[in-house]
Amino acid sequence: MTGQPLLIVCPACSTANRVPREKLASGGKCGRCGHALFDARPVTLGAINFDAHATRSDIPLLVDFWAQWCGPCRQMAPAFEAAAASLEPHMRLGKLDTEAEQAIAGRFGIQSIPTLLMLHKGREIARQSGAMPANAIVAWAQKAWAP
Repeated sequence: MTGQPLLIVCPACSTANRVPREKLASGGKCGRCGHALFDARPVTLGAINFDAHATRSDIPLLVDFWAQWCGPCRQMAPAFEAAAASLEPHMRLGKLDTEAEQAIAGRFGIQSIPTLLMLHKGREIARQSGAMPANAIVAWAQKAWAP
């Protein structure tokens, strides 16, 4: 599969960019807006950009479903951000506020938060509820997406 480009969705403008597999680790910039394709932090997801990241990208999307009022969610936020530095560029991490985006949370049957959901091409790969430290998030995500 060397040479086959991957579609990577820009975290800033949600444009799909073709990136050669062998250049994935070096990141790259969006051909439309010039933003870095990876910046070692989660993307804020909402109705406008969720489907682009969840269905169009060739790398999986790891979503943290959370809410501002949730203590464990706020406690896990720095760990999720730290996990992005370890997991990118092999997967995209994103945060979705379940209060602001109730329709998306409902679509995936989110009943407790925080919940981590891994998606690839719109299909659920794995799910985990409860707060976790960064190393546990990384280990869980890598195991869930093991080739």
